[in-house]
Amino acid sequence: MKVKEAMNQDVITISSSTRPPEAFQKMYKEGVRRLFVMDDGGEPLGVVSYSDLIGVLGTIRPTAKDAVSLQITDIMSKEVITISSDAGIEDAANLMLRADISGLLVLEDGKPVGVITKTDICRMVAAELLVPI
Repeated sequence: MKVKEAMNQDVITISSSTRPPEAFQKMYKEGVRRLFVMDDGGEPLGVVSYSDLIGVLGTIRPTAKDAVSLQITDIMSKEVITISSDAGIEDAANLMLRADISGLLVLEDGKPVGVITKTDICRMVAAELLVPI
């Protein structure tokens, strides 16, 4: 089975100027655990996870000055791990395990077209659409 058959076609993005509290609100509203930070041309700059945001927003009591100066680029991971939409689902699972991440940005012709997560793969296994080797 190919990644494009299992991926979620919604790529939820934010800009680098998005403030962490706004990113958290968007994550909550969209029901996702990661947001991809994109530049104006649609190129990925980084990814910010729920854990990243909770780590910053939940453990500090920023002063008004800190709250204004803290940017998403300060907490995002600058390495966005991607996979081709034509890759096998097993390749996606192995890549996530090796990189110790829970989701990959899916590219087609160099452009983001979806997201594949460990949860997506687990749902397929549970529904017996994908049989583990």
